[in-house]
Amino acid sequence: MTLKILTVDDSKTIRMIVKKAFKPYDCELYEAENGQQGLEVAGREKPDLIILDITMPVMTGVEMLEKLMENPDLKGIPVIMLTAESGKDNVMQIVKMGVKNYMVKPFKGEQLIERTQKIVDIKPLEGKPSTDPSSKYFLMDGDICILSLPSKITRPVSVEVETYLGAQLKKLNTEGLNKFILDLSSVSETNMNLIKLVVTVIEKSQNAKVHTRVVGQDGLAAELKEFAETSDIPIHSDIEAVKAKF
Repeated sequence: MTLKILTVDDSKTIRMIVKKAFKPYDCELYEAENGQQGLEVAGREKPDLIILDITMPVMTGVEMLEKLMENPDLKGIPVIMLTAESGKDNVMQIVKMGVKNYMVKPFKGEQLIERTQKIVDIKPLEGKPSTDPSSKYFLMDGDICILSLPSKITRPVSVEVETYLGAQLKKLNTEGLNKFILDLSSVSETNMNLIKLVVTVIEKSQNAKVHTRVVGQDGLAAELKEFAETSDIPIHSDIEAVKAKF
């Protein structure tokens, strides 16, 4: 069974380390930048594990942990606390909060996996057949659907993406969600297949009343500005910033 893991940290770098560490495993990752967002995601998704930073704006990890413990539906979720200090007093504070699992920053991804394996059973993705063929392009990050395109857009790729797109948009509508990101960060070549696909994705998203943002490297953004079909489309460079602005 795919495990749900929530990482709550105001550091984009730490969240990226966590995501990269779990990428080879059968896990679904959710992110939050502070305790308040973390509580909202935890309440909605009921994760199997929370990786929680202590020092954050808006609501700290300690405050979020207290709220978790007060909620009968959430208090049983195991938590790994992250701390920037390894001193005895700081560690004792974590222990007194009832959390025996903690890690000191900085840490490596493999260290996090080792700690996680002592708490929950995570399975490698290797050799596991995908039950959803659209997962090669589409994934859910919290309440945001992300369509990530490969480096080169050929006609077969365009047809395949368009085939899955309608079902993905319908699923968002059914679940009452309306956030969509077209991620072009890996695209290395601009061609007419890409142009047509970008226009199609945006048009179909708009028709489905789904709010869409496009993310891509600066060089690609400059090239897309040269085409009449895509010249007016805003291209953002930072996907994390785009998520935060939804």
